Amino acid sequence: MYEHHKQPLAKRSVFAKRLALNGIIGLILLMVSLGVGMLGYHFLEGLSWIDSLLNASMILGGMGPVNPIHTTAGKLFASFYAIYSGVILLASVGILATPIFHRFLHHFHLAEDK
Repeated sequence: MYEHHKQPLAKRSVFAKRLALNGIIGLILLMVSLGVGMLGYHFLEGLSWIDSLLNASMILGGMGPVNPIHTTAGKLFASFYAIYSGVILLASVGILATPIFHRFLHHFHLAEDK
């Protein structure tokens, strides 16, 4: 997917396409994760769809739940979803930063060879 370190630096248009593709992949990952959270809060805790969206968004963003959780199933789901959300947030940032980091390192590797 990326050029070898002995190849020249990719054109800006190629870099922009990589950024866009990784942005789409990260967005899909976040939207699927948000959907999982909404389903869990709606069906396990009995929250409305809008409250489920709010709680899932807040946990996925690292803020924490808004509504109190009353059921055991809801508490277990919220615990595992919070851990999962932390990993997904870091993964999505990594996916988005990969082309930037690669270009940065590739640029300095080429400068070192000259």
